[in-house]
Amino acid sequence: MQRNRRIPLMHLLLCVMSACWTALEKYKEYEKSVRIEEIDGAKLVKNVAQNMEEIFRKKAEATRRLVEAAEEAHLQHEENPDLQYEYFNAVLINEVDEDGNSVELGGEFLLEPNDHFNNLSVNLSLSVVQVPTNMYNKDPDIVNGVYWSEALNKVFVDNFKRDPTLIWQYFGSAKGFFRQYPGVKWHPDEHGVIAFDCRNRKWYIQAATSPKDVVILVDVSGSMKGLRLTIARQTVASILDTLGDDDFFNIIAYNQEIHYVEPCLNGTLVQADSTNKDHFKEHLDKLFAKGIGLLGNALTEAFTILNEINQTGRGSSCSQAIMLITDGATAMYDDVFAKYNWPERKVRIFPYLIGRESAFADNLKWMACANKGL
Repeated sequence: MQRNRRIPLMHLLLCVMSACWTALEKYKEYEKSVRIEEIDGAKLVKNVAQNMEEIFRKKAEATRRLVEAAEEAHLQHEENPDLQYEYFNAVLINEVDEDGNSVELGGEFLLEPNDHFNNLSVNLSLSVVQVPTNMYNKDPDIVNGVYWSEALNKVFVDNFKRDPTLIWQYFGSAKGFFRQYPGVKWHPDEHGVIAFDCRNRKWYIQAATSPKDVVILVDVSGSMKGLRLTIARQTVASILDTLGDDDFFNIIAYNQEIHYVEPCLNGTLVQADSTNKDHFKEHLDKLFAKGIGLLGNALTEAFTILNEINQTGRGSSCSQAIMLITDGATAMYDDVFAKYNWPERKVRIFPYLIGRESAFADNLKWMACANKGL
């Protein structure tokens, strides 16, 4: 039978003493280079505050220079509906066709890995322009905006030289395009879509709006089949991401009939908290396209909801808006606006056109302008 081995007490004490002696020798070895300093806590906090103030001052100064440059460039520019201008599109740079030639709005764009930008391949001399997939990247409004905002390139570069701690600088346009410095290539998702729209980002919306009641109308007529419906779903999800806890919303899909995305919430609005937004996003995959689109009925339903919510005070008691996602509008529906929204124009209309039909674009643009939208 094996006996338990016990370490003799004297041996254990010798080991402890040996360890202490070794530690003492090490301390004596470094004692001359070690010193104790008294730290003034108030002075330390003051120094940190001054350093933080300087950091934020530099960032604010960089932003101010961009704002001034953008205002001046826009002031000097005259809108030209026939303007032709080739720019570096973030998705198309360095892309070639079957013959090996650069695609339109692409071109050779030098990209090099940079540690300061998480080792992403970037161009420190130029910015790129991103246009959402649901917008036409050669629309005159886009081209004109891209043209005058080229003036920001030299300000981007100068800001980075003055303050190398800067990371990304960008300009988000109300027209929908997004200019980003340094230039970097963007890649679509597995569906070939880039749903990012700067106007739907929280930083953009919160800077421009107050709490709001929003009805999102989604065209699910037959012409929206395929990629257009995919883009519409992602656009709705992006809009939901911009809403905060102070906002209220509902989503209505329409063709020849009205379809609430969540049938249990007909005729009302719900708070835009994360639980409700996630719940509605799960229902977006159930949308399918068929039939004809009767937008007038959908607008009537949306105005009715917003009017009732406003009278009962069950919403945000502030701004109201209708977000319209469609591939076209065959009429202006001024009779609906005259009945429900004019002359006060309390409800703003924000259309999102999916496709390139210019005739439909004119109708949607008129709706936005006539109802204080974009």
